[in-house]
Amino acid sequence: MRMNNRWSAILLIIPVILTALGLLSGCDLRGVTDVNRSSASAQQPAADGSADSPAPGYTISWTMHQNLPVPEDAAVVREVEQKFGVDLDVWNLENNKYESLLELELVQGAVPDLFRIRQTQDLLKYQQQGVLAEIPQEVLSTYAPNIMKAIRENAPAYQNSGIINGAYYGIPVVNPTNIYRIPVVYRQDWLDKLGLSVPDTLADFEKVIYAFANGDPDGNGVKDTYGLSLEGMNVVFGAFGQIVFADQLYFSRQDQQLGIGALQPEMKEALRYLRKWYQDGVIDPEFITGENKGGYKHLSHAFINGRIGMTSMGNYYHWIQNGDYSTWTTDELGKTVETPVAATFNVKELTVKNPQARIVFGRPVSGPDGKRGSKAYDMLMSFTAIGADAVKEPGKLETILQILDYVSANPDPQEDTAMKFGIQGEHWEWADSLNREVVVLPPYDQTFSYQNTIGAGLGMTVPVMPGDRREQWAATLGLDRDGIYNALEVATPSLVKNGPELIQLRNEAYIAFITGERPLEAFDSFVKEFMAAGGAEVLREANGLPES
Repeated sequence: MRMNNRWSAILLIIPVILTALGLLSGCDLRGVTDVNRSSASAQQPAADGSADSPAPGYTISWTMHQNLPVPEDAAVVREVEQKFGVDLDVWNLENNKYESLLELELVQGAVPDLFRIRQTQDLLKYQQQGVLAEIPQEVLSTYAPNIMKAIRENAPAYQNSGIINGAYYGIPVVNPTNIYRIPVVYRQDWLDKLGLSVPDTLADFEKVIYAFANGDPDGNGVKDTYGLSLEGMNVVFGAFGQIVFADQLYFSRQDQQLGIGALQPEMKEALRYLRKWYQDGVIDPEFITGENKGGYKHLSHAFINGRIGMTSMGNYYHWIQNGDYSTWTTDELGKTVETPVAATFNVKELTVKNPQARIVFGRPVSGPDGKRGSKAYDMLMSFTAIGADAVKEPGKLETILQILDYVSANPDPQEDTAMKFGIQGEHWEWADSLNREVVVLPPYDQTFSYQNTIGAGLGMTVPVMPGDRREQWAATLGLDRDGIYNALEVATPSLVKNGPELIQLRNEAYIAFITGERPLEAFDSFVKEFMAAGGAEVLREANGLPES
């Protein structure tokens, strides 16, 4: 199993700016640990996907979502290896730097067999680079029947999303919880101290952020607080119907055609607000480097450290407060009991810094024309593909798909739970007699991303809405409304080619407009520059128009 020798290295700049400026360099080499093929005999899948005859002991390189590295002796990995008679070479590619670390491997000629494509726009890029294998749809349906059944029944609009030029290259990863948009979060204790309510309109929002900057909400007698930083700006753009700051270009419907949100004329008015707020000292002057200062990418350190009073960063499960709903735990006698949920991620870190701090969710504020919204992640979250080298060994593609199906969409509740949570009795236990809810056992219930440390989570997300209490709680927050999704979910050839340069151009221009380095009167010039740099071609292809 490969290990990232510098897993703990921290990037001190936001992913948005990193992606735009091309600073995710390939200098973070992963050490390589030799992996011997398993001596156990696998079972070759039959035509119906079952196992009926011995197969070679393949070594299969595997990529997955990781917040922490997977150790070589990970229990779940060992279990899968023994069951299928293979060696899994899990590549420890830190999620914060996944694309740059993967690119380094590809440049050096190493192509993973199970190829996680985190950003949907990259499917076409990797296919054009020749590092992906075509997956015959008959083989896919035979050896990954449960994954394809879930997609076909619950997300039929996406089942052909991985097809390029008539051939299937990527299994669509459709996340059902992405019906919930990114929350809009305020410091409730700051609002209370200043006698303010959660804002509903852009005018109310302006009053609140000025008070956060000028009203000494932390009570230390020093002018060291601000209203918002970079992630909160998307709520301002959302008040005009668009999203700008993201690691991709956000498209929206404009007069029956797709347009790029950052180019729309109403963005000049949104920038006018932000420019004034920056000049008045209401926006954190460090917004250019973002709210996250390294480590887990969904933490807003600017919010946690009390610099800003609102944000729209992270997902709903990064903002759970003590007691938001009840969950299953074990008491000191080992008995399963229901207890109030503990604070998570941003809230947990915030209350460590300031035990009196409280947060509150707000609806995205409405703009002059009644528009409102915050960023939402696409339902089509990513792709799972097969590396080009995997098909060079007879039967290996089929084995990979069978393993992927087993760890992702196992119809047996016991086996499916074990693949997600680990060993029953050691890592988890059933919370009730009906075997419907799981309780994670100590000390793992208090361990960050323990699933990575035991090798669970090898699979891909399938579109089956979780029925657990966290999602039930999220449904009560109204997060299934006011989300702004990218209207273009799969990249075009010109977007693959020109996207990085266009994102860089967009970010540089917007930062210059906000900080005053560039006059707002130059917005139309920026649009022309953008179109000339490849934006015109991107828009033409996005709308399926012929070359002029």
